[in-house]
This record gives sequence, C-alpha cells and structure tokens, in this order.
Amino acid sequence: MKITVFSGSHKGREGNTLIMVDEFLKGAEEAGAETENIFLIEKKIGYCKGKFECWLKTPGSCTIRDDMDDLLPKFVASDIAVFACPVYFDNIPAVMKNFTDRLAPVLLPHFEEDEMGEYRHAKRYEKLPKIAVISNAGLPGQTNFEVESLFFKRLARTFHTELVAEIYRGEGEIFRGKNNIMLKPLLGKYKKTLRCAGRELVENQTLSEKTTRELEKSIVPASLYIKFGNEEWDRLYQENKVD
Repeated sequence: MKITVFSGSHKGREGNTLIMVDEFLKGAEEAGAETENIFLIEKKIGYCKGKFECWLKTPGSCTIRDDMDDLLPKFVASDIAVFACPVYFDNIPAVMKNFTDRLAPVLLPHFEEDEMGEYRHAKRYEKLPKIAVISNAGLPGQTNFEVESLFFKRLARTFHTELVAEIYRGEGEIFRGKNNIMLKPLLGKYKKTLRCAGRELVENQTLSEKTTRELEKSIVPASLYIKFGNEEWDRLYQENKVD
C-alpha cells in the first residue's frame, strides 16, 4: 500500500500537524505501508487560472509548468492520500486550498448525476486514492473542524472516492509542551493512539470506533488549556512589545 501525505501547513516542517503525521506514519509503516510526506510549502505551485485548459487543450495535464507536474502523478498513484493541515479561521489554509484546486485535471469536464441526485464532474481515472485527513487547531474542541470536515467530505465525493479517516486534534499548541513533566505521559499516550490509527488504516482501510473515540478525547481539560494558553500569549506579547 502506498500512502502519500500532502502536508499543507505554512509552517512546513515546524508545525504541530507534523507531529501528528509523524506518529501516524510510524504506525502505517509498521503495518507494511510505503509512505511519503510532501511539504507543499516547499513546492512551487501556481494558482489555477480557471481557463479549463487541463480539460480542453492538454486533457489530464495542467498547462502551468511547476511542481504539480510531479505531485499530480503521486496523488493518482497513491492508495491513500492524506491531507494534513492546521485549521486557519475555521477552514484549510491557503497552501492546501491551492493544491486541491490544482487537482482539477484528474476529472473530466462532463457533468453527471451521482447516486444522491447531486451533480459533479465525471472521473478521468478508474480509481483515485481514498482520502484521509489529519488536522490540528489551536483552540480546544472538535467543533473547530466542522467546516474542514465538510470540505473534505465534499472533496471525496467530487473525486469519486471515499473519506476513510478523519483525525482532528484541538489544543494543538499542547504539542509545544512535549518536555513538560506533566504533559509528557499524556502526549505519549496520544501519540501511541496515532500510531494505532496508522496501522488500522493500512490493515482495515478504516479506523475502529474505539480508536476514533480515543483520538477525540481531550488531552487536558479545556479550562486548563485556555488558562495556560492565555498566560503564554501575555508572556509573548510582553516579550515582543516595542517601547
């Protein structure tokens, strides 16, 4: 099985999402998967021009010459494509949205009705990868991911495939406390569950209800996270304050 992660954080290799992805991929590799993590912020990906040339002039291929020449085949050749990104103002960040826009060549221009009576573009390929999502938000709570979850559900439908796993983590800044003596065992337990999720997705093409419940549990109480989070913001404000 080939699992390709498309990491869409503006922070690249420094983001909290990467901590989640690394643990997830450890589990996937333990189950025998071939994995790759691609940092979109490090790639040259131009904006879609909306001219439909990938459907009309060069069918199946964008006329913009950039790193999508390599990324599009990697997406198509994957068994599972993992979209990994933080939540920015209730939705995916710009670098991830730009990437998903540039996936348009995998579809055909023709319209069709799906099994739910809705409409979408026809598929160019017999099979496209199943989709998984890994995301974190700075705020506590699972409601931060409502818009993002809907987006990826619709994207999976658009691409004639399945959304097989959604891993969402509020309290994202808690990963910065990995050396804290109180947080270390709590984060260790969560990372172990992420590795379990990676193994399960490879072995079963889905996550068990038990693993999903464990992944959605708060690592620390929201009130405590907010208290220490606000204190940290105050400290940083004073540290960066210009006289």
